[in-house]
Amino acid sequence: MDEKAWDEMAGRFEEHLRVEKALAPLTVRNYLTDVRPLHDYMARSAIAGPADLDRAALRGYLAWLIDLGYVRASVARKLSALRTLLAWLVREGVLQADPLPKRGVMKLDSRLPRFLAQDEAQRLVEAPDTSDPLGIRDAALMELIYSAGLRVSEARDLNVPEINLHSRELRVTGKGSKQRVVLIGETARDAIALYLREVRPTLASKDSGMALFLNRLGGRISQRSIQQKVRKYAGRVGLGSGVHTHTLRHSFATHLLEGGADLRVVQELLGHASPATTQIYTHVTGSQARDVYMNSHPRA
Repeated sequence: MDEKAWDEMAGRFEEHLRVEKALAPLTVRNYLTDVRPLHDYMARSAIAGPADLDRAALRGYLAWLIDLGYVRASVARKLSALRTLLAWLVREGVLQADPLPKRGVMKLDSRLPRFLAQDEAQRLVEAPDTSDPLGIRDAALMELIYSAGLRVSEARDLNVPEINLHSRELRVTGKGSKQRVVLIGETARDAIALYLREVRPTLASKDSGMALFLNRLGGRISQRSIQQKVRKYAGRVGLGSGVHTHTLRHSFATHLLEGGADLRVVQELLGHASPATTQIYTHVTGSQARDVYMNSHPRA
């Protein structure tokens, strides 16, 4: 498939994603990036066009990605984008049917999410220097992410009216613009109240709007800035470079389950659409239960 024909098809696919599926610009760009290697594979394999994509060709494509050094999680993401492209090609009449089976195309490595022990999570969220105004902001930010199990984008996008400190509830907008209500603990509530009372008014500017967390210039704090702060404080308390914002979210879920929370409740608080996504945390807590048993039972 030559470059011109690919670009024409990719342009129509982009319009489908943008107009009919109403996806965000960044999501559309990610889809296009993830299907782009297919063109390179078709060119090197002398596949004339999308109508010639059969099951064997697509399995060869996925194997080729792995040979190039893509990790399996990245290949799985490209497979998801490929499925969307194939469904569109079927709808457009280019393909008679989706050549890929629904399941069993490839098996992903099983990876358990990294999480912190409870004392490590405490050290991390208590790392900011609260004698400094920006330290008060950072403490509120990290207490909130850990206490509510937020994604970094959810913490970034929070607005002041979405917080009810009296009931300790937040209204959060998650993936797919879906809203959910999450809870926070007393420590997080007190940290946010201190920030709102003593720090946010000093940072606020005409560009602040209703954004909860502000940078030093008064604008909404960026996602990258939040990620950098978590890494900085993790290094400060000796937790290493592998700790990031999602580590706090994983820790939130794991610590709830360790405390006896129902999996369905954790699923709702995390904003997972499927219980299968939350299920991985049962493996984490299950492995911990095994360690406790092996170290504690006299007959273990």
